[in-house]
Amino acid sequence: MSVLPSMLHGAAALTAATGLAYTGAVVTVAAASVLSRSPERRRDARATLTILVRRRPPR
Repeated sequence: MSVLPSMLHGAAALTAATGLAYTGAVVTVAAASVLSRSPERRRDARATLTILVRRRPPR
């Protein structure tokens, strides 16, 4: 029974690390979509952001 708490702790740490990495990626792409000077890069960053947050682009 002493293995279960250790596994749960490892799973929680992995989940937290994955969440932080995903949040960092979304923030980076969002910043690129706002701060890029080139319209092509802004468009690409917005398309990537749409994919990351799984939303459909506005029509």
